[in-house]
Amino acid sequence: MAEQHLPERQSPLEPEYHPGSHGNFEHGVDVILSETRPGSILQLAAWPGEEKRLIEIVRKVTGLALPDGAGGGVSSGGRAAFGFAPGKFTVVDEAEGLAQALAGSITPAIGTLTDLSHGRTAIRIAGPKAEWVMAKFFAIDFALPAFPLGAGRSTNHHDIFAQIQRSGADQFDIYVFRSFARSFWKALCHASEEVGYEVQ
Repeated sequence: MAEQHLPERQSPLEPEYHPGSHGNFEHGVDVILSETRPGSILQLAAWPGEEKRLIEIVRKVTGLALPDGAGGGVSSGGRAAFGFAPGKFTVVDEAEGLAQALAGSITPAIGTLTDLSHGRTAIRIAGPKAEWVMAKFFAIDFALPAFPLGAGRSTNHHDIFAQIQRSGADQFDIYVFRSFARSFWKALCHASEEVGYEVQ
């Protein structure tokens, strides 16, 4: 039997994705923008009282020790997970197939699993001015003590719903609907012009 290959997803950012330095970069680049393209982006929701069982399943399958409660998160080895509401989690893997790996264990009695891989775009912003640019969009305290490494938040910018995880000291991964990704990307580039940015 021939091996089946899924078609490669085309990025919604392509027409507006221009690698190189932009904006006011004469004195250096303070922000780096990129699209990360993870293979799996999942949303998990546990029924009331089943949160610990769902967290244990995620740990067994992914090796990620999710904190119990909204806002906490973790990342390791190309995988990341964070709580964005009570009993609700976003789980990301560089590789495809995580939905199938979890599907057998997350039964309807425990909660739900929704594969968002084809419905979300992952954008990364990094650099010394990443917090400053992010604060232009979202009414969130992005300082490290208030938004620690691995933590996640669920919010929106105008009509664009976003889930954000701090994936580094000066780095955030933003997950937005594919249909809004291009307009959000353009706004992010525009907001970064002042400090100089590079698209990688």
